Amino acid sequence: MTARDEILHRIRTANGPSPAAVPVPRDYATTGAYAPGAPELLDLLADRLRDYRAAVHRCAPAGLAATLADLTSGWRVAVPDGLTVPGAVRDRPALSHTDLDGVDAVLTGCAAACADTGTIALDGGAGQGRRALTLIPDRHVCVIHAEQVVQTVPELLRRLDPTRPLTLISGPSATSDIELDRVEGVHGPRTLIVVIVAGDEPAGPIVSTESTG
Repeated sequence: MTARDEILHRIRTANGPSPAAVPVPRDYATTGAYAPGAPELLDLLADRLRDYRAAVHRCAPAGLAATLADLTSGWRVAVPDGLTVPGAVRDRPALSHTDLDGVDAVLTGCAAACADTGTIALDGGAGQGRRALTLIPDRHVCVIHAEQVVQTVPELLRRLDPTRPLTLISGPSATSDIELDRVEGVHGPRTLIVVIVAGDEPAGPIVSTESTG
């Protein structure tokens, strides 16, 4: 018997037989009151995102290109491979961390979004890119299409593949110390800018793209 086997044997002996599995209640809501992309969900998602200090803009599909051009005017923008944006720096070959730190913003799509929690999910799929691309630049511009928005967390999780590299975003990266002093940009972008695209949205004014905190 090896030393490792001896240690594990002592632990198992001390713990005794495995306890019976405790049943977990599953009576919580798994489906929201609204269908994906419902106007009520888009309003709720926008409200949650603003509460997290994200900047939110809404536009119709036909106005998306112009909206993104206005939002990123004068910026050096990085985009994931597979996403074509005039003048942007493509992440192919993969940009170094130093290069990513030198761009003004990254522009991506998303896999899905949850209105109840204001959470955006990225899974590294088409138009989303690798994790470093969305964590190093100081600004993240994320495009969410109406049909990607669901109401509850269970609905969000059902749309995601757990084997993919998932990133869940609820507002700009932020943390608070014991005295509740908020610091943004600690573990990711300091500024989150979200563009919600829906078929009947008017072309509203461009909102501030700077962090408010």
